[in-house]
Amino acid sequence: MAGIIDEINELKKEKDAVILAHYYVNDDVQAIADYVGDSYYLAKVATTLKESTIVFAGVKFMGESAKILNPNKTVLMPDANADCPMAHMAQVERIEEIRAEYEDVAVVCYINSTAELKMHSDVCVTSSNAMKIVKALPNKNIFFIPDENLGRYIASKVPEKNFIFNDGYCHVHKAVKAEGIKAAKAAVGDAEVLIHPECTLDALELADYIGSTSGIIDYATNSDKKKFIISTELGVLYQLKKNNPDKEFYSAGSVQICPNMKKVTLEKIRDCLRDGTGVVEVSEEKRTRSLTPLQRMLELAE
Repeated sequence: MAGIIDEINELKKEKDAVILAHYYVNDDVQAIADYVGDSYYLAKVATTLKESTIVFAGVKFMGESAKILNPNKTVLMPDANADCPMAHMAQVERIEEIRAEYEDVAVVCYINSTAELKMHSDVCVTSSNAMKIVKALPNKNIFFIPDENLGRYIASKVPEKNFIFNDGYCHVHKAVKAEGIKAAKAAVGDAEVLIHPECTLDALELADYIGSTSGIIDYATNSDKKKFIISTELGVLYQLKKNNPDKEFYSAGSVQICPNMKKVTLEKIRDCLRDGTGVVEVSEEKRTRSLTPLQRMLELAE
C-alpha cells in the first residue's frame, strides 16, 4: 500500500495535480485525497484550485462539473465508466414541454445530472443548498430534476411553491426502507436516525436529522448521542469514524453501496496520473451553457 501511495504523491508533484474525492468512494481513496467532501463542497473547491490538473475520485457528472468550472485545467477521471444512473433520469424534451406549459417556471437541476441536462436548466442545486436556493427563486413553479425524492422533500418544506416532479431516483437511497430503519432501531436501541433527503418520504418521517452527506457528518460529530443509524451510502462511515472514534454507527438495514463510486481505486488514480487517461472533455457550447446554472448555484447558495 505504501508503495502505490508514494507513487501517487510523486506523480502529483510531477503533474501539478490535486485529488478531489467524494465521501462515497473507498476509504483508502478518501485517505489520500487532498479534498474530501460532498457535491457542493467539491464544486466550490474546484473553483479555487491553483493546480493545473484535477483528479476527480467520484462519478462522471462530478468530473464534468469540475471541467465546466475550470475550462483551462485538465480534469481526469480514474475510471471513465464510473457513472451515476440518476444523472441521466430526465429528458430535454420533457423540460421543453414543461417550459411551454408553465409561463413562470424555473428548471431546478440537482447537480447529480449530466452536462446536457444542466444546459437546459435555470439553476443547479445540491442536497445541502436546494431549499435555500428554491426559496430564493422568484418563480412560483419549480420543475425539479432529476431526483423525485429530493424534490418532494424540498416541496414539503417550501409549500408556497408549486412543484412539478420528475421520475428519477438514486437507487442506493431509494432502497433505504422505513421497515429497515425501524428494525435497525429495535436492534440497536437508543440511536438517532440520520438520513439523506434522496430517500423516500416515509423513510424521512423516521429521521432525527435529514441532510446532505456533509450535514450528516457534522450532525453526528456535534451530537451528544453515541449511536447513529446512517441512512445514506456507507462510504460516509470513513469520515464519521475518523471524526468520532467513541461513537457507534449502524446501517439502515439495506445494501447502501454505490457500485459506481467504488470503481475508483488507488491503482486507477495512479494510472490516470501516470498515463494521462480519463480526460474529461466538454464541448465549448455545452460548457458555456451549463456553466450559467452552476455559477448561479454558487452565488445563490452563499
